[in-house]
Amino acid sequence: MKEIRCGYPHNRLRRLRGNGALADSVRETILRPKHMMLPLFVVEGKGVKTSISSLHGVDHISVDRLCEVVEPAMEAGIKRFLLFGVPEEKDPRGTSANDGKAPAQRAVSDMKKRYGDSILVATDVCLCQYTDHGHCGILREDGSVDNDATLRRLAETAVSHARSGAHMVAPSAMMDGQVGAIRNALDETGFTETSIMGYSAKFHSAFYGPFREAAHSAPGKGDRSSYQMDPANGREAIREALQDEEEGADILMVKPSLLYMDVISEIRKNSLLPMAAYMVSGEYMMLRHAAEAGALDWRKSMLEAHMALRRSGADIVITYGAVEVARWLNRS
Repeated sequence: MKEIRCGYPHNRLRRLRGNGALADSVRETILRPKHMMLPLFVVEGKGVKTSISSLHGVDHISVDRLCEVVEPAMEAGIKRFLLFGVPEEKDPRGTSANDGKAPAQRAVSDMKKRYGDSILVATDVCLCQYTDHGHCGILREDGSVDNDATLRRLAETAVSHARSGAHMVAPSAMMDGQVGAIRNALDETGFTETSIMGYSAKFHSAFYGPFREAAHSAPGKGDRSSYQMDPANGREAIREALQDEEEGADILMVKPSLLYMDVISEIRKNSLLPMAAYMVSGEYMMLRHAAEAGALDWRKSMLEAHMALRRSGADIVITYGAVEVARWLNRS
């Protein structure tokens, strides 16, 4: 019997790539507008829409003009929004954080009246933009953050957001026990259906610079290394995420994201909860500056970056480029 010789290579993976229809049918990761969430920075006053110099294409916007951003986003397919309130009044305890007339609460109420449940309104829950010292919690006399005193303030703030109509609250202060404290407070006040997206693994990163201008939240003294995570620690991130899950989080988040896709992937392996990844201001602007310098194709690099976050395990990508990326996807 004549020997049958198999040519090399026997397995040719390119067979699945040559035909566009076939390649599309076996594509493992899908990126759609429904996978993205748009951050918004809401300020005091009326008629305000002011560009943030270090964060291209993002504005400080007053409640009465939110529709100018929200409705074009909805037309592009973006129906998930993360609100950051930027108040004028600040004090050591962040008193205005749970003021029902503060920008975040007023924005939630307005969006619920206009759009009902056709969109998802989530709110950041932290004290950094409300305190005059810029830290995410209440300070002791020695300048250190009092974890447990901060928990009470975070819980009060989350309840005020839920009372205004928020579908979801997102605690970002990185205090131990913050998800549990907020879950208990929401349940005790009747907001059992309000979900929690925990900033479960939020790292002490150099990539938050533009955001701190946007949120007016840079610390006056010291830094946040005592409560945000060391960028060197991956296993600790899994512990943080699993603790949030145990305390009642509905969604886990990793922030930043592009430099931490290994963390997203590892948490994905260890939890069945939905995952969010926040492409933070510095990561977003890093890509934009590279594109403006001619080093990258803006459209291709943004699509690839967002797809990579989905591939790493993120169900939701929080991104300043949500509307632009959604429009590209709609045309493809």
